[in-house]
Amino acid sequence: MISRDQLREIRDNGLWHQNSSLIQILGLCPLLAVTTTLVNGVMLSLATIIVMAVANVAVASLRNLIPHEIRIPVFILIVAALVTIVDLIFNAYFHELYLVLGIFIPLIVTNCIVLARVEAFANKNPPLQSLLDGVFMGIGLLWTLALLGGLRELIGAGTLFSGIDMVFPALQGLQLLPADYPGLLLAILPPGAFILLGCLIAWKNWVEARAAAHRPDPGAGQAAPVALADGA
Repeated sequence: MISRDQLREIRDNGLWHQNSSLIQILGLCPLLAVTTTLVNGVMLSLATIIVMAVANVAVASLRNLIPHEIRIPVFILIVAALVTIVDLIFNAYFHELYLVLGIFIPLIVTNCIVLARVEAFANKNPPLQSLLDGVFMGIGLLWTLALLGGLRELIGAGTLFSGIDMVFPALQGLQLLPADYPGLLLAILPPGAFILLGCLIAWKNWVEARAAAHRPDPGAGQAAPVALADGA
């Protein structure tokens, strides 16, 4: 079983305190290359969540059977098998999106986020905690990629949910800005991704600094110690 405090710690670390994109700065390749639209970022994040959650459970269940000297190759083998399954599912059911995401689905195998959580958490904790860690770390990645992709798409093209028809054929993307909006090419290019990611990191630091400033000082109500004179 897992206590409420453990669950809260795993949730807060995954979503905010140890956010893989804004704090650990891991997985920059998909973060910067795929987030040209909100849909691309969300779908790659969902694939990563599945791989992380199942890989964490597998490693946590087998951690006492895997020799320490070969643990990394074994971890990569487990992740590669899961990524192959996800890759085939995307190719079968979301073929158009699969062509858009291209090489970045197979590259989940070498994603630093997945390997970091397998090595740092799943290899040292029981399966349930490892499952939750993979899910919440993945959700932290998801909201970051969704926000970054949405901003880049809106600023770059004036649309939102462009390409949603590749996932749900009955739906269409939204044109939020006027049809004659020329778009800002910088937002869609990699330099724009770096700039917006820097803005998101600065925003997170500002939020945490503001929260720390409003947090009550635990020692504020205590009286200052009185210095004793020599010889007292």
